Amino acid sequence: MDTRPLGTDLPDGVRFIGPEVGWNPGWAAGDAPSLADLNACVACGLCLPHCPTYRLTGEESASPRGRITAMRAVHEGRATTDETFSRFMDLCLVCRACEDVCPSHVPFGRMMEAARTQIEPLRSRRARFVRWLGLDVVLPSRKMTWVAGALAPLARPLLPARVRAMIPRDGSEPFSRLPRATSPEGDPRGTVALLSGCVQDRWFRRVNRATIRVLARNGWRVVVPRAQECCGALAAHNGHLETARRLARKNAAAFASVDHVVVNAAGCGAHMQSYGELVEEADLPVRDVMEFLHEEGITGDAGSLSQPTRVAYHDACHALRAQGIHDQPRELLGAIGNVELVEIPNGDRCCGAAGIYNVTEPEMSDRLMREKAEAVASTGAAVVASGNPGCTMQLVAGLQEIGVQANLVHPIELLDAAARRP
Repeated sequence: MDTRPLGTDLPDGVRFIGPEVGWNPGWAAGDAPSLADLNACVACGLCLPHCPTYRLTGEESASPRGRITAMRAVHEGRATTDETFSRFMDLCLVCRACEDVCPSHVPFGRMMEAARTQIEPLRSRRARFVRWLGLDVVLPSRKMTWVAGALAPLARPLLPARVRAMIPRDGSEPFSRLPRATSPEGDPRGTVALLSGCVQDRWFRRVNRATIRVLARNGWRVVVPRAQECCGALAAHNGHLETARRLARKNAAAFASVDHVVVNAAGCGAHMQSYGELVEEADLPVRDVMEFLHEEGITGDAGSLSQPTRVAYHDACHALRAQGIHDQPRELLGAIGNVELVEIPNGDRCCGAAGIYNVTEPEMSDRLMREKAEAVASTGAAVVASGNPGCTMQLVAGLQEIGVQANLVHPIELLDAAARRP
């Protein structure tokens, strides 16, 4: 039993509950962080220097340990899920840097998703409507996502400058124009299904096409199931877990009976790899495309770019932290002729994109974005390779803000360009 005085372990600002105001019964009905997950944290503090929000604020409440302490207090009825608690939860990027260094393997990302379901009712009516429209209506539907993207140019003048800088100006053709199936070149090695994604397929269709070409060139038959939907990552990260479960079930059916599900967006891949935690029957054989190609092997020579090019590789948090992807893309890119691969200083730090975080928490996101942009600029790289569309858009905006020119691409595009060069 916890014998500490009431509230001594709580971050500053959490409202205490005592006999004079009544005892909070704990979490509301529905999803909530489990006691087992909460108790896994031993409050050692090893995560603190790796947490972006703690590093920039120095506040315990902005650290993983502080957030878990607040969650535990609510679970035990010693604090409420009020606006202060909500603020602690909302400021988290869910970058999972804390998980990477945690000796107790605390599933912090899972806990944050559950905690955010509890604070959703506390938001204003307008905020709930906007989040419902985006997370539960538009993104889960390919057609709605495409319509929203097609209307984006009309809304662009009304958007804040920082948001305008992130949204690519060029659109893409309708979903149906991606081939349903692409035959392999040479000896067939199996069949893979491609998650085309929502943001990726709307604004980065070229990445999907490059992915299909590279996989087919290396002996894989590539199918693009028409029944697939948004992976559900944004819904899950923001506490809309029922929507995330619905999408997981749909995608499990859409991707049934394939050898591998290949994903070229780090956030989507990390989330789909955790489908089994949301819905047991939705567990899928999901792999990031760079990891897949590295492990399965590239057939023949990697090729060469047309001229010497300095390339900086950006580690997306949900590739590095959630999937353990680090060496694989670097080794694949390093094998390309005329590529000088350089490291970004403090390259493992979050860029501040974090799904919709750069919209909901612009101040903190901007600080991280500028920090990352300046680090990228210091490399002198002409090309920056990013394996996540959210990071790509954030980096484009950040580099533009500090007046630095660089070409943002997906690493698969470099593999494609090198192999296609005559």
